[in-house]
Amino acid sequence: MTGSQTTDRAADLTAAAWSALDVVRDPELDEPVTDLGFVGECTVDRLGGATVRLRLPTYFCAPNFAFLMVADAYDAVTAVDGVVRADVALIDHFASDEINAGVAAEAGFSSSFDGLAEGELEELRSQFLRKAVLAGTDRVCRPLLAAGASPEDLAALTLGAAPPSGDLARLRSRRAELGLPAGDDDPLVIDPTGRAVGLEALPLHLRRARTTRVSIEANAGYCRGLLAQRYGS
Repeated sequence: MTGSQTTDRAADLTAAAWSALDVVRDPELDEPVTDLGFVGECTVDRLGGATVRLRLPTYFCAPNFAFLMVADAYDAVTAVDGVVRADVALIDHFASDEINAGVAAEAGFSSSFDGLAEGELEELRSQFLRKAVLAGTDRVCRPLLAAGASPEDLAALTLGAAPPSGDLARLRSRRAELGLPAGDDDPLVIDPTGRAVGLEALPLHLRRARTTRVSIEANAGYCRGLLAQRYGS
């Protein structure tokens, strides 16, 4: 392999690893770590050795969220074709030693914080996915209402009949992750059990959806500001 081919291979693998990290989300903010600026480094050498460094807005960001992101990043990068080993670590965090060791050993959150944590994190992930579904409902429904749709229209609307958009695709994806109905014939607005929200309950449901979206987006903006202040980027 020539020097140019070696460089090209490393660049291609690095680009693939960056792309893989696009699917890793902050569970609380429901945004990719790449968009949030949480990836401080991502490189892959010509032999398939990946190095990834994650960073967070503060030294004291919640360790459970941090653990999920580091573990998800490790899974995403090691799944890239051509990556044979990965060193994925969180930096500049009070619990980075425990988190990094636990992820490297595939030990799980409870084992990584022995005596300090109870249970694993899938229920926590599900809780924030449910919030993401609510926020996504507002992102899809708000423009429809602004364009003149009535509450009766929304109550009767299916996912397949809603105007295609990135927000609609995102909503479908989050619902599918939770095992909620996400097909073309399924209702656009559903309750946490997956049943259609009736006309009577719709106004309150949409207010909750809007409040949830505003809260998530405000938190994301705050975190971006803290990260920029911390790292000057």
